[in-house]
Amino acid sequence: MTHGSQDAFRSLALQHLSPEDAEKWLGLLRPGVRLEAAAAGSDDAFGRLGGLPALPAASEWPVWEGYGPLSFVASIDCARLPTAALDIDLPEAGALLFFYFDGQLDDGEALVLAEDRESWAGARVLYVAAHEKVAERATPDGLEPYPVVPLTARVAMTATEPWHPRVRDAFAPGAPLGNQYAHPVCSQEFLDALWEFDDEVGHQIGGHAHSVQDAVEIEIAEAVLDGEASWGDPRLSEEVGGWVLLAQFDSEDSANMMWGDAGALYWLIRPEDLAERRFERAMFTWQCG
Repeated sequence: MTHGSQDAFRSLALQHLSPEDAEKWLGLLRPGVRLEAAAAGSDDAFGRLGGLPALPAASEWPVWEGYGPLSFVASIDCARLPTAALDIDLPEAGALLFFYFDGQLDDGEALVLAEDRESWAGARVLYVAAHEKVAERATPDGLEPYPVVPLTARVAMTATEPWHPRVRDAFAPGAPLGNQYAHPVCSQEFLDALWEFDDEVGHQIGGHAHSVQDAVEIEIAEAVLDGEASWGDPRLSEEVGGWVLLAQFDSEDSANMMWGDAGALYWLIRPEDLAERRFERAMFTWQCG
């Protein structure tokens, strides 16, 4: 929902919450790596948006069968990320490559949707280990690569919506999933203060996702459960708690990236799959205003 420094969040929380509630809320913050556009030719790049991916010779370009190849969105250099500062088990070396069927081939007719299992092949994460020999791969016919935008990185604390299960369980166990409840963390004053503090989605690795609409974890959990669990079903809350943000990529003018109506792309993964480097099990969703 928002990002900033621990001290800034503490100051904000103490203005709206009791000292006890403020400390409890601060304990729910999570560190994330915020990625921002760097100057062209920067030597301090932790990854980049756009350009061409560096792939091992044996790796095929990701394709959504029946629809075509995916567009290359971003590359993250794991060795340069401050992984020790995060609470997710990212590789210490190698690269994460993100691909998405962005509508270039069909003028946006086919959509990649979490709730549509048949479309899941339209978004992929590839992990390229540091020992693998790679070469830059040309974009398949019909696709135009996005302009290269190098990315700098900095660690920031992140907060999530008060109706996220982790926060809800801390302040109102059993309250309906995804809804406001009777507690100061759900007060309009506190919510307004959080939005005024930071309303930018941005690019990010780890931490709490900055959802444009409902919590992206809920979207993923609903999709995994095939939409068969209502918001009052404890199975949905349990499933929501089993996913963490791997990466989010906002719309970015300098890279000519526009996801829907100024929206964002999100990849989430189960911690156990992340630990086993099973990036093919990552789940994708996107949101826009």
